Amino acid sequence: MDALETFRAETRDWLDTHCPASMRTPMPEDERVWGGRQPVFKHPDSERWLRLNIERGFTVPTWPKAYGGAGLTPAEAQILKEEMQRLQCRQPLFGFGISMLGPVLLTQGTEAQKARFLPPIARGEIRWCQGYSEPGAGSDLASLQTRAEDHGDHWLVNGQKIWTSYAHLADWIFCLVRTDPKNKHGGISFLLFDMASPGVLVRPIKLISGASAFCETFFTDVQVPKENLVGAINGGWAIAKELLQHERGMISEIGRPALSWRRGRPHQGPRPARHRDPPRDGRPRLCAHLAPGRGRKRSRCRRRRAVVDVQVLRHRAEQAEVRTHPETRRPARARLGRR
Repeated sequence: MDALETFRAETRDWLDTHCPASMRTPMPEDERVWGGRQPVFKHPDSERWLRLNIERGFTVPTWPKAYGGAGLTPAEAQILKEEMQRLQCRQPLFGFGISMLGPVLLTQGTEAQKARFLPPIARGEIRWCQGYSEPGAGSDLASLQTRAEDHGDHWLVNGQKIWTSYAHLADWIFCLVRTDPKNKHGGISFLLFDMASPGVLVRPIKLISGASAFCETFFTDVQVPKENLVGAINGGWAIAKELLQHERGMISEIGRPALSWRRGRPHQGPRPARHRDPPRDGRPRLCAHLAPGRGRKRSRCRRRRAVVDVQVLRHRAEQAEVRTHPETRRPARARLGRR
């Protein structure tokens, strides 16, 4: 038995032993664990499952052990994912810190920043939000006007962000700010600061459903320590693009459970209805047998198109990852959008 097969056997045994039966079921949206200073555990076993994964380093399996990870290779991390899918284990922790900021800090942060921020992210102790989009800077993100002025030992931040997801629940924000008004792309910096800082105001944007995942965020004379600058002054545009590559990768994962049935992988939750349709010539029937009910046929076809859209999204994310590989790196041409 080679090393990877040994790791698979050990991982499978650990999951079989430690994952509660209640954590092997499809996860409702409101039972996701986001962590933070005041974490919410809607299911009684969620906290226990999170603690077990933290001890093992499985909340961020590929991160170095020094920063709270398990130090797994990509191949080992893939095996862990496969074994968790096999048992339909719930993801123990969600968050922008894990999926977006953490990977950027690993490549762009100083050693002090890594030691300060990464372990709490891995333990789910800080919930992050993303300060990108502004009322006048959406698709043209580089037009942002939130400014950070150098005041010696700190930055003074003034401005506004919009469509800031979960800002009303976040503890910290990673934020694009303008540090050089004369240079559009080369005058942007990347700052981290506490949402409890004096001068930060969050106003939820209520949607037609009454829910409020998005917010307006206002900054008035917010003091940010100099050491919270990630990367070089005016070097935030490159960091922003790198972070969005990780965001696209995160979004691509959304479609994996829905598509796994056609790729032969373990999946979470019930299979799409069309997969249960009677086969015809060895292929799943999609819409033909629904001809008598045109409304049902249109509904089924819309769902089929939605799955194709997810496939396209995943393909684009995978191509983005290829473009950022050192051997195939090319200049980014995609517009930077929301947040």
